[in-house]
Amino acid sequence: MSDEDRSILVVVHALRDDTVQAAARVVAALREAGARPVVPADDRDTLVQALPDPEGIAILGVEVPVDDIELAIVLGGDGTILRAAELVREGTAPVLGINMGHVGFLAEIERDDMDAAVRRVIARDYGVEERMALQVRVKDTADDVVFETWALNEATVEKAARERMMEVVIEIDGRPLSSFGCDGVVVSTPTGSTAYNFSAGGPVIWPTVEAISVVPLSAHALFAKPLVVGPEHSVAIEVLDRTDVNGILWCDGRRSHDLPPGARVVVRRSEHPVRLARLHPAAFTDRLVRKFRLPVSGWRGPAAISGEAP
Repeated sequence: MSDEDRSILVVVHALRDDTVQAAARVVAALREAGARPVVPADDRDTLVQALPDPEGIAILGVEVPVDDIELAIVLGGDGTILRAAELVREGTAPVLGINMGHVGFLAEIERDDMDAAVRRVIARDYGVEERMALQVRVKDTADDVVFETWALNEATVEKAARERMMEVVIEIDGRPLSSFGCDGVVVSTPTGSTAYNFSAGGPVIWPTVEAISVVPLSAHALFAKPLVVGPEHSVAIEVLDRTDVNGILWCDGRRSHDLPPGARVVVRRSEHPVRLARLHPAAFTDRLVRKFRLPVSGWRGPAAISGEAP
């Protein structure tokens, strides 16, 4: 493939001036290298205004199909990276996140390293890491699928009314586990274990562990602790008929569907993982420490104990 045939998607948090300007630099670098910058239709007008020479920018899905995208460069926080993963879902392009937000747990690098990252993309000097995603289906009382989507971080069943609890029953592999009143239930991947799952009291799961975490939200029950099940299992949350409040399904905070009493949300491992581009192999422990600013002062390390290198 020649450089002229290479299509690189650029996804930007379009509501912030600094990310728009950074995207303009990325687009200019791609064009200088002979690659074709591609942007989502919703972003084109904003980027065109920021570029001194807007010619040569293609629109995703109009001029360039998603199958032709080699890689997606994302400038923003985790929300923008999740949007990019959604945009390339039907293709094979990996997503490279450049953190322009706060925690940016999904991002590979910080904004200070952006220019070097673009050079490495142009040189194809990056690895690809596959992350487990979830298949999510909503079924009605007749057990017919009425909605289907996916999630990289989590699928969350939540009550639609603040003043009331919703009544649910948790099911694993077609067998009922427990029913209770609650504010909702979070079903998470290892990638999403540091997102909503983490803030809800769920466990942090290493990305190399393939598992599904289930965390009830403010449950009124004795047996309502976080669960971790293997990726071969299916998890279902049923909104019980006796509940007097509707629920709502959210996937990655981006895709939603209303859940009347009797609706069932069935979550299992998706056959299609999400691909993340990686520039620097790093221990997940180091990522946790850096992103959450965890205190590690006083650590001597194995070399200090054994006299050997770790």
